[in-house]
Amino acid sequence: MTPPLMLTTWSFGPVGADAAFPALAQGADALDAVVHAVTAIEDDPDIDSVGVGGLPDAGGRVSLDACVMTDPDRAGAVACLRRHPNPAAVARRVMERTIHVMLVGDDADDFADAQGFAPRELLTDDARRIWEKWRSDPGAIDRDKYKGWLPPRNVEELRGVDVSARRADLSREPHHDTVGVLALDTRGRLAGACSTSGMAFKSPGRVGDSPIIGQGLYVDQTAGAACATGTGELITGVSGSFLIVELMRRGAAPLDAIRETLERIAARFTLQEEHQTAFLALRPDGAWASAALRPGFKHTITTADGSLVQPPHLVLKP
Repeated sequence: MTPPLMLTTWSFGPVGADAAFPALAQGADALDAVVHAVTAIEDDPDIDSVGVGGLPDAGGRVSLDACVMTDPDRAGAVACLRRHPNPAAVARRVMERTIHVMLVGDDADDFADAQGFAPRELLTDDARRIWEKWRSDPGAIDRDKYKGWLPPRNVEELRGVDVSARRADLSREPHHDTVGVLALDTRGRLAGACSTSGMAFKSPGRVGDSPIIGQGLYVDQTAGAACATGTGELITGVSGSFLIVELMRRGAAPLDAIRETLERIAARFTLQEEHQTAFLALRPDGAWASAALRPGFKHTITTADGSLVQPPHLVLKP
């Protein structure tokens, strides 16, 4: 029997991993585990970058993206859901009930309705309050607390505005970015799920890497699995998760595969202060790694010994 494990992005990982791992340890399928874990995180309104409670786009509407995958021929995704809080579960239905890989927008919400998913208001009072502050004065949002996943400052913010003098009164420490979950079950099977509400105050309709197969997530039982978090436009530009799995297929250790991918990003993009990217990688034999472009990222590793929140094994630009 293969020792099961789960890897989750960010320090809120135990919210999902602790809910899903007991069944995984008892022989549950890796796909069931990752969807269960992501759903628990999506349903937690205190996690403000995923699911219910996610910060809205520039127009004040929350939109959700997700994908799931177990192999190149077994993947599903949805983008720009606005009425349903659990895009990872809906993505799984796309994979299992259709011949397609991705559904988007209103049609994805209609598909979720037809599959029996209950609609729900996604914008919480707290998220609306933060959006209203941003709308009235974009410079008032505390960029030290939200560093790494707010959109770049616009031209008006850069015209002599003293951002530090006008901090928003945000009472809680925000959670950060996309949730990606990788799992290895007792049969040695891999699965992954990736879910997000996207970049805070993004242009309406923007879709990042998270629901795109090969970008936010890639899984191949013969080579391994990888998931991404951070600035989606950077990950998209190198097909980050696919690249990591392909490097592992060619013999690279998980950490070396992530390092090469981060180096590719650093070499091919003009990096801005707010840019951050991080990856998790997992091989079928249980070897795994975590690495980030810059400091600030943490992952969660869950085994029979429990969940541990840890810094990545490597930071490319410390």
